[in-house]
Amino acid sequence: MNVNQSTKRRGFSLVELVIVIVIIGVIAAIAVPRISRGAKGAGAASVRGSLAGLRNSIDMFAAEHGGVFPASKTVNTEAEFLSQLLNKTDFAGVVGTTAGVHIYGPYLRGGLPPCPVGPNAGVKGLTLAATGPVVNEALTTIGWVYNYVTGDLIVNTDDLDEKGDGFDTY
Repeated sequence: MNVNQSTKRRGFSLVELVIVIVIIGVIAAIAVPRISRGAKGAGAASVRGSLAGLRNSIDMFAAEHGGVFPASKTVNTEAEFLSQLLNKTDFAGVVGTTAGVHIYGPYLRGGLPPCPVGPNAGVKGLTLAATGPVVNEALTTIGWVYNYVTGDLIVNTDDLDEKGDGFDTY
């Protein structure tokens, strides 16, 4: 009696496994750089969005207050800057709630956004200056730099985006 036994193949050969690993490696080599560029691009987009919102708030304040920028009249502090942008003000920029007098604003919701890039990423602090603004990454509690005379605002980092442009030049 002749018994034909068919041999059943179980598993993959070593060659097949090596081919699959090589294919996965090629796909990873293509995908990983694209993913890292996407993260840098996201940081750049976040900086641009945050700056646009903050600069629009500053410009709107100045337009309604005779060309005077927030925090430029008295104390020149972060608290004054935020108070003027987050609350209602009169024409002189004084914060208050008197109906018919404090009719301007608020210009900003929720406070300062956190700095999205650089060594101070996640920091919401703001420094004010009459000149500049100038980046100083050593100030680890500062995410934004604001000139209360000119209304200029920049992010407090000299890091570069994916195109090689400085975030502080946005």
